[in-house]
Amino acid sequence: MIEKNKEYILDILSQGYEGEGVAKIDGYPIFIQGALKGEKIRTKIIKVKKTYAYGKIEEIIDSSEDREVPKCSNYKRCGGCSIQHMNYKKQLDFKWERVKDCIDKIGGLSKDIVKYPIGMESNPYRYRNKVQLPIGKVNGEVVIGFYAPRSHNIIDLDYCLIQDNVADEVAKFTKEWIKKNNIEPATLDGKFNAKGILKHLMIRRGFKTNEVMVVLVATTSNIPHLKEFRDLILENIRGIKSIVLNINSKNTNVILGEECITLYGEDTIQDYIGEFKFNISPLSFFQVNPIQTEVLYNKALEYAKLTGCETVFDAYCGTGTITLFLSQKARKVYGVEIIEPAIINARENAKLNNVDNAEFFVGKSEEVIPNLINEGIKADVIVVDPPRKGCDIKLLEAIGEVKPERVVYVSCDPSTLARDLKILEAQGYKTVEVQPVDMFPQTSHVENVAYLIKK
Repeated sequence: MIEKNKEYILDILSQGYEGEGVAKIDGYPIFIQGALKGEKIRTKIIKVKKTYAYGKIEEIIDSSEDREVPKCSNYKRCGGCSIQHMNYKKQLDFKWERVKDCIDKIGGLSKDIVKYPIGMESNPYRYRNKVQLPIGKVNGEVVIGFYAPRSHNIIDLDYCLIQDNVADEVAKFTKEWIKKNNIEPATLDGKFNAKGILKHLMIRRGFKTNEVMVVLVATTSNIPHLKEFRDLILENIRGIKSIVLNINSKNTNVILGEECITLYGEDTIQDYIGEFKFNISPLSFFQVNPIQTEVLYNKALEYAKLTGCETVFDAYCGTGTITLFLSQKARKVYGVEIIEPAIINARENAKLNNVDNAEFFVGKSEEVIPNLINEGIKADVIVVDPPRKGCDIKLLEAIGEVKPERVVYVSCDPSTLARDLKILEAQGYKTVEVQPVDMFPQTSHVENVAYLIKK
């Protein structure tokens, strides 16, 4: 019987889906954050469940050659990264094994269809073009940073090595302004502070344009010394295109509210993916790693195998980023998205780029696409890019009924991708290839694009 607070000498046999090391005692799995496959460690058991336990590293007895000293001094405390202790080659190996495991065990497909992940050729740090930082007070001190793992305790950070440098500077000046004017944050020692008014700080920066947007998220528009905040940012941060106040009075995990008040400049900033220009508002979804986004979208375009004669459906199209990429080589592309503001942005983006062969619809993909089919519009290719939970079963069934020649599936979760590929295989499709793309170095997340053909 495994005992809490007792120490054990363990051999790490594998890596878990979140990058944690996995050891076993009489078949009982123990998950140890920060441990690597092949290592021997002395671990202290910190939590015991019915079918598994969690351990904490006390000593690394035999270290893996893949271990790397994390570059970030806050790595062990912060919840932003989880595999920075692996060298980059090991990170890609881990993600490859994770995707293959999901494809095999969940999808029932051959591991051989999974290609080696496409990693970042340049330095895999400072790649994010957007950051959302909670604002709070811990023991009476103002903090701006990230949540500790599995908690709402904010870890105060002076820098983050996966964010753009400008975010560090904006956070520093914002903290000075809060302290100087005694403005109360909405989080106090990890709990919601009903008297507080400041919730989050969001920073975006265009990768190719260098345009910067700063968004202050608050519970009210009545914020003291707001002009001073605006002037402080303008005086100290280069490239400011937009300063926005976002109102979110609700005590939920949703960061942004629906109301935005522009304090300075434009309502949006602009950036490019490939040759396409996009307007990005505070509420817009836009991939956070611009270098790898272009890699991912080019792979999706390659898998679509368009000749200029095809009609394409783009399900879960968001603001139309993939849709516009597909429009380069398709006869006609129909984008479908349930969020109306995203479709408004998609239409604006199409107009901005002089794309006239893309049409957008608001609604559930599993409902709109069958309606398009009933109207006589037949898709040669269907592209899906669903949220983490994967595709709605009705959409997968609709794909089986329409029977396009090719399906391209873009996914941010290997588990739901594998589940949906299994369903599509039963609908008459063959999964030819799955290509992981490392969009999120230093974390356990991995993006994938799958290529399916009609059997």
